[in-house]
Amino acid sequence: MTDVQVARGLGVFSVALGLTQLVAPNWLGQKTGTGEHPVLMRMMGARELVSGIGVLTEDKPKASLWARVAGDVIDIGLLGVALAKNLRRDRVVFSLGMVLGVSLLDLVFARRMRNA
Repeated sequence: MTDVQVARGLGVFSVALGLTQLVAPNWLGQKTGTGEHPVLMRMMGARELVSGIGVLTEDKPKASLWARVAGDVIDIGLLGVALAKNLRRDRVVFSLGMVLGVSLLDLVFARRMRNA
């Protein structure tokens, strides 16, 4: 699998997550343990969708992968706030672990695209 193919996979993931955040923000908030914050969740979904579409449409999606990395930093910060305030810590910790894993992939492939 090439770097571009992995980047495209991250783009598909981003589009799917963004659409979920836009269409079912309260459901996703419950599942992630972050609570119901539909306006914030939809804003995050719009950001995810835009960066995902960028990854899927650019020949070498350097900028859009870096946009994903920047979004990951925001997501980690928001999950940190949720962790400090939340009674569903188990779900927030799981969500944070998932975001950290995807963030690592985003960072690795953003750097690899930069050097390509």
